Amino acid sequence: MFELLDFNENPNVGVYCRTNDAVVFLQKSLQKKVKKKVSSALDVKLVELSIADSTIIGSLLALNSKGAVVTNVADKETLTAIEQQLDLDVFVVEDVINAAGNDILVNDYGALIHPDIKVSSLKKIEETLGVPVHRGTIASLKTVGMAAVVTNKGCLCHPKVTDDEKKQLEEIFDVEVMIGTVNHGHPMIGSGLVANTKGAIIGNLTTGIEMGRIEEALGFLE
Repeated sequence: MFELLDFNENPNVGVYCRTNDAVVFLQKSLQKKVKKKVSSALDVKLVELSIADSTIIGSLLALNSKGAVVTNVADKETLTAIEQQLDLDVFVVEDVINAAGNDILVNDYGALIHPDIKVSSLKKIEETLGVPVHRGTIASLKTVGMAAVVTNKGCLCHPKVTDDEKKQLEEIFDVEVMIGTVNHGHPMIGSGLVANTKGAIIGNLTTGIEMGRIEEALGFLE
């Protein structure tokens, strides 16, 4: 199921939200009807969260079905909440580059991370998420978590992805990779799209043509 949404009149839903196939972590202070639409579209349990008093959950948290990686500004209460909801390992990135949601793109087959994340962090990310981890870029951008969205069914990425990058993405994630935009031409897919294998929430400025591309890329067309 797809829902076109904004969060308090902001169409960048991916900045404030992060999901896998079991749970969605969402910024606090949204209307009840919006929360209901998010939970229904993704067909998952909804958990409201703030990380270091911040609403930008999607930028600070990365997860798949095996684990989660979170920024080191998260307090113990937040980490406990994530651990309890997921019943999975949670790794706190002690790195200069620590905006996990911005810097990690992951599904249950692999992960692509910001090329400057240090080796010790890479190894812990690999252990926590239970997948092979690779360094790389998308459209020469290091913030790979915002330059694309990937599920276990497909990947939609920045329209300026290079052929070599696209090939790497397909090898890492074991899905077909397509290009597109969100929110009326915005190339940072992760800012305006949150998806799992069951559905998606999409920034409400997204056009019909963009919607069609999202459906196709993420494997929702029959």
